[in-house]
Amino acid sequence: MIFNRIIFILFAAAIFFSGCQKNNQFTINGKITHAEGDTIYLEELLVSSTVSIAEIKINKDGEFKLQGETGIPTYYLLKLNNNIITLLIDSIENIKVEADAANFSRDYNVEGSPGSILVKNLIVKLNSTEYKIDSLESLDKLYKGNSDYKRLRAQWDLEYDNIINEQKEFSKNFVMGNPFSMASVYALYQQFRKDGSYVIGDLQTMRTAASALNSIYPVSDHVKALYQNTLDELENERAVKVQQYIEEQGENCPEIILPDLDGKDIALSSLRGKVVLLQFWDAEDRGSRIVNPVLVEAYKKYKRKGLEIYQVYVGTNRIEWVDAIDKDKLSWINVGDMEGSIQAVSVYNIQQIPFNYLLEKDGTIVGKNLNGPALDKALARVLN
Repeated sequence: MIFNRIIFILFAAAIFFSGCQKNNQFTINGKITHAEGDTIYLEELLVSSTVSIAEIKINKDGEFKLQGETGIPTYYLLKLNNNIITLLIDSIENIKVEADAANFSRDYNVEGSPGSILVKNLIVKLNSTEYKIDSLESLDKLYKGNSDYKRLRAQWDLEYDNIINEQKEFSKNFVMGNPFSMASVYALYQQFRKDGSYVIGDLQTMRTAASALNSIYPVSDHVKALYQNTLDELENERAVKVQQYIEEQGENCPEIILPDLDGKDIALSSLRGKVVLLQFWDAEDRGSRIVNPVLVEAYKKYKRKGLEIYQVYVGTNRIEWVDAIDKDKLSWINVGDMEGSIQAVSVYNIQQIPFNYLLEKDGTIVGKNLNGPALDKALARVLN
């Protein structure tokens, strides 16, 4: 009785796992005219490369059949004689592709794969836009030197802007209307052929898709890449704005409030009335340690004239921090939260260490990344 039950369990498990494998399998049935005897290839499109999945010769009737497995919507490339059809395939899809060898990648029909149809719509739309742009450029060359050229050029420039804006609006609406579709990844990375710029330059649209897709397909490498790219773009945008703010509105430089060695919070703004060298460093960074003796000499030289150093520790090792302060004889204000002082690093756009800003008595930034003689010269200028 027990033996029979074990056999039943093993048989049920075999059926289950067999069904799971089958449920992940997709099939591509195709017919390509004027391609009899040619080999057609199926490759999975990875983030920065491709991997071969299958290949088969097209029969005398122009037909072929390819199979693969995927658990989530995945990008594939159907290749024939260096021409490519991009497919977005989900599990268990039975896809039908029809085309002619001469216009394989430009004029094809796909059925049975909603994702692939969406991708095709994106391709067709952008191709149409590129055709309109090419037509305008042809007119520009044709009429150059004509007496009406200046008037016509102004008209074409306006039309060009309308074409570009219409394409951007279409793509943006596509993503916002399909935030949970992997086809949105394709839309976000489409580029205009002329200058290589992305069709969708709107960060909010990118953010919406990245967030939505990450919640549904967190294991997808394409989604992971999109999510990270979005974070990078958000950080870059913030860094640019902060840097611009610092440079243009230095007298109101961003506040920093961090604890010192004793855990007492010290605000950068509390030093108004003094010339301040805002220095970012790490006790475990060799470059930072090399600079410290230079700062010690500068502090001795200019402290009586009103110099204060506000040194921000960007590391996480308190023992190393305390030890470095003691060994390097750093007698000025040293602060850090032992978590990288991330907020201070971010708002001051610190891309490397050591790095510093020189602040006038009213908080105006009058110098940055000053080292050696340049630092001494700048201190002498503002303190004498």
